[in-house]
Amino acid sequence: MKIESYMSLGCGSEEKLREHIGRAIELEGIDAELLFRRITDEEASALGLKGSPSVLVNGADIEPQEMAGFF
Repeated sequence: MKIESYMSLGCGSEEKLREHIGRAIELEGIDAELLFRRITDEEASALGLKGSPSVLVNGADIEPQEMAGFF
């Protein structure tokens, strides 16, 4: 499994996000490749991301949103 997390440069969620994802992986006994990355609004737009943080599992956004911009 591949889990990718993308955050805006000013997002304050990284520490808790790492903690929660790590705990979920541990509890479920999942073998996962993890990526945590801070990106610009332009990079988020190019990737089609709508929120910050955005978490993708095997390339699919776990919480797709119908909004413009990277928040």
